[in-house]
Amino acid sequence: MKTLNEYLSMNYRMEIIEDRKEGGYVVSFPELPGCVSCGDTIETAVYNALDAKKVWLTTAIEDGIKIQEPDDLDEYSGQFKLRLPKSLHKSLAEHSKREGISMNQYCVYLLSKNDAVYSG
Repeated sequence: MKTLNEYLSMNYRMEIIEDRKEGGYVVSFPELPGCVSCGDTIETAVYNALDAKKVWLTTAIEDGIKIQEPDDLDEYSGQFKLRLPKSLHKSLAEHSKREGISMNQYCVYLLSKNDAVYSG
């Protein structure tokens, strides 16, 4: 079994979903069953999720639970170029500013939210 720091350094996939009923955002790590957290803003939800991941991994190590390692994503760079209308660019920039996060983070949130809808 690996150490906590070894697991924390691994690139676990994070899913962020808006909670339309209660407000805020729910964050989970699909490879770590039951590792879920939430927050009023995306930034807070991500911060809380990283703390929850550390607690989850610590508990799994202490209890001798087998921890799944993240999928191998080496063949993907994590980047792609996208051209969009100026009006959409403006809208995304304004929404991300209102959330207090970068436009990149906001777009990742939107893409992951939509991907979760279609992957279920």
